[in-house]
Order: sequence, then C-alpha cells, then structure tokens
Amino acid sequence: MAQPTLPVIQALRATAQRLATQAPYQWGHMGSCNCGHLAQTITQLTKAEIHARAMQRYGDWERQIIDYCPTSGLPIDQTIDEMLALGFTRTDLTHLERLSDARIRREIPFERRNGLRHNQRDDVVLYLRTWADLLERDLLAGISLPSFDATPLPVLVATR
Repeated sequence: MAQPTLPVIQALRATAQRLATQAPYQWGHMGSCNCGHLAQTITQLTKAEIHARAMQRYGDWERQIIDYCPTSGLPIDQTIDEMLALGFTRTDLTHLERLSDARIRREIPFERRNGLRHNQRDDVVLYLRTWADLLERDLLAGISLPSFDATPLPVLVATR
C-alpha cells in the first residue's frame, strides 16, 4: 500500500476533489481515467500530455505498469516514476484503475462496496477519499506524543 505520508494523502484528496467538481472523466482515456487523474495531480501534466505519453507504448494503465522500466526513457515511464517517487506502488496504481484494493474496499460502506464500478466518477471519488482516510489513520497511528504526566508542574513563588 502507498506510504502513509502527507504528500500521498494530499495527492489523493486533491484528485478526488478535482473529480468531484466535474473535471473531465473518461475511463478509456489514459489521461482522464482513474490513474490518469492521479498522474495529473502528481505531475501537473494535462490529460492530453499524459495520454500522448501513454500512446508511445501499447496498452492501458495496467499494461503500462507491467511494462514499466525506470531506464526506458519513455515519457510514460517518467510519469510512473514521479508517481512511485511520491510514495505509490505499482500495485497501488493497478488497483486504482480497477478500484480493486481489498483493504480500501473493506473501508467502504457495504451497501456501496458491492456496487462499486471502476469506471464511474462517483465511485472513483469515494475510493480515493476512502484511501486517503485509511492512509491518514495509518499516519496518525504512527505518531506518539510524549507523556507529560510525569513532569512536575512548576511551582509559582510569590515575590513581594
């Protein structure tokens, strides 16, 4: 699963927000689909730029991720490099395209989980927000604050 870091959580939330506010969504378009939208957030490339990069090699996002090679020099591999460098894994990206990560799906209310469709904007938004919430919980669970219980309270001395 993606690293529970602030930049990863912010990328997920920003992508969900953009999709929720009616950014162009088209599951069959490499720059406007689930991974394409996350790539837009991370790389600041347009949907057309991401699509053009992807079209230099055969296949959808799943195929691109399988064929990914960090030393290929292909623009789509540079895009994937940026996504991985932020803290996502290749498995995360494969699951995102199909909304298929079991841990994320378990967090979605049962009545929505069973009807979740990978190519529906509202379902993608729900998945992204749920994923961000899950990572945020993981991040916060890893933070421990020092205990101040054992620290004596300062004694105030009145002076005249």
